[in-house]
Amino acid sequence: MISQKSKYALRALLALAGAPGGEPMQISEIAAQEVIPRKFLEQILLDLKRQGLVVSRRGKAGGYLLLRRPEMITFGEVLRLIDGPLAPLPCLSKMAYRRCGDCASEQACKLRKVFAEVADATRAILDTTTLADAMGDAAKKLPVEL
Repeated sequence: MISQKSKYALRALLALAGAPGGEPMQISEIAAQEVIPRKFLEQILLDLKRQGLVVSRRGKAGGYLLLRRPEMITFGEVLRLIDGPLAPLPCLSKMAYRRCGDCASEQACKLRKVFAEVADATRAILDTTTLADAMGDAAKKLPVEL
């Protein structure tokens, strides 16, 4: 299960990807449109900014913009940035591997075999599904210079 923070991050990024003409969106606008608590959204957008997914502009016409095109940002990337590894068991993590303390043998572990298939299928979907995919044709209307 993904965290509420990841869910809000994805919704905020999708809102930015769908902004008319690729214009910046203000936090209050995103919060109202996506029904996200403003203070929580501020923290999320700062995290996304530090990770290089969004940029902010100051001023009257300011707000947040995607730093990359929607087809270049995958769900897997966002989930890892916010929640960490996608693996259902620590022994299956590609980035944060840890041996399970209660497991005598990874090779003989029947749970690991089943969840390895789950993890591989999950990664295959999340690492190939982009914001543009989730938006359908709407993302194709964005300007090329993003």
